[in-house]
Amino acid sequence: KSIWFGILALMVVEIGLIHPPLGMNLFIVQRTAGDVPYGETARGIIPFLCSDLLRIVLLVAFPSLSLWLLGALA
Repeated sequence: KSIWFGILALMVVEIGLIHPPLGMNLFIVQRTAGDVPYGETARGIIPFLCSDLLRIVLLVAFPSLSLWLLGALA
């Protein structure tokens, strides 16, 4: 269970780094993009946020998914 919690915590931190308005990675992407407005950059991450939230819902609903690949390789 501690591995599952670690994976879940890491994913939540990842969402915090890209979530507007204070996501550090969002500021980095916006700065790198140059003349692209901040609002357009924030709208561009919506598909990534949706996929991250879906992944969190799946891991909360089915915790065994976090160790599935490890079990399949062993």
